[in-house]
Amino acid sequence: MLPENIIYISLFTTLVGYSFYFRGIFYGQVRPNLVSWFLWMLGPFLGVFFQLKAGAGLSVLPVFLVGFGPLVMIIVSLFRKNVFWKITRLDVFCGILSVLALVFYILTHNLGVSILFAILSDGLAAVPTIIKSWKFPETELAVGYLPGIFNNILGLFIIKNWIFSIYSFSIYIIVINIIIIFCIYRKKIFQTKTTV
Repeated sequence: MLPENIIYISLFTTLVGYSFYFRGIFYGQVRPNLVSWFLWMLGPFLGVFFQLKAGAGLSVLPVFLVGFGPLVMIIVSLFRKNVFWKITRLDVFCGILSVLALVFYILTHNLGVSILFAILSDGLAAVPTIIKSWKFPETELAVGYLPGIFNNILGLFIIKNWIFSIYSFSIYIIVINIIIIFCIYRKKIFQTKTTV
């Protein structure tokens, strides 16, 4: 187990990763899905609340940063017209299901079940971005998702009490970010294999 203070490295990696993503937004290279990013802001903030309630310490910082980044991204995007990806019926459907999962997350009195609803909500919010990244990878920037992986791996190393309600959200964030990055790079990965 690493000392808790090492988690402050996650502040730096988040600032670096999101600064590239925000730069991409300003230059019109990145077009985020508003449904995903808005819900990605809400879920982690609620996750932090429940993790703190379960007795987590500084290990919640990476999850907090996962919610803080989307909040800043939404604020940054307000200064740029036509930056958001067009919202489809699927986005609205996933958004409604995600909000319902958040409601169950809040109303559930069992911390483990609450965290499962938080993960479900965040996963449903991710679906529009996963589909967009798969079909239109040029509208995303992988570096914006790398801090979520690095920071949560770091967070896992400082967990003192290994219970599901403390470690599960971090593991989920690692997996979902890997999936999105794979979708962004899949054409390049498979193109390289076929040309070799």
